[in-house]
Amino acid sequence: MNRTDRLYGIVEDLRAAAPQRRSARQLAARYEVSVRTIERDISALQQVGVPIWADTGRRGGYAIDPARTLPPLNFTPAEAVAMSVGLRQMTGSPFAMAAAMALRKIMAAMPATDASAAKELAGRVGFLGPAPESPNIPVVIQDALSARRVLRLEYVDKHGTPTERDVEPIMFLVRDERWYLTGWCRLRDELRAFRLDRVVACHDTGEPAPTRPAEHVALPCHVTQATAFA
Repeated sequence: MNRTDRLYGIVEDLRAAAPQRRSARQLAARYEVSVRTIERDISALQQVGVPIWADTGRRGGYAIDPARTLPPLNFTPAEAVAMSVGLRQMTGSPFAMAAAMALRKIMAAMPATDASAAKELAGRVGFLGPAPESPNIPVVIQDALSARRVLRLEYVDKHGTPTERDVEPIMFLVRDERWYLTGWCRLRDELRAFRLDRVVACHDTGEPAPTRPAEHVALPCHVTQATAFA
């Protein structure tokens, strides 16, 4: 990262943290430079009028005028997670750091309750491989997953047999270049993964999904979270 990008990034990090402080050590670790380099960068920003102030002492650090933060954004938690999944595709590309920074800006500018809901929802989008093109996932499934409500699915299994099932949705999962909805299937009385392209129709029952013991809903394989929101 060149110095110009680092200076811009420091300002955005301080905006995201406002009114909390960031220490020179924290910023140095993020940008993989020395503490002295961060101190020089902060001084340069102050000299051009960026309203950054410093508090000394054990709990000191740098902060920026909260008035310089972005106004709250009207993104829903689901929209924020959708963007995080899209930005995830930048991993390994020259734009990976820029994508991560863009996501931090979005999360910092969202109202606290929406940002918290987005982080919780992101924990229920998992990848076991590269993401394929997203299917046309019915909004009713997305909403039921977010709100933890029971779904009634008309589903065709791998043998072509149609069934109707009540499912307590747990998470979206990508595996073998396909999207799945994992959930507790009341018909089979166990955890099942439903290929989304085999869902013929779905209905939100409005019934809250009960909390089940962790051992009943633990996925049988390692899942990497879609995004660790900063």
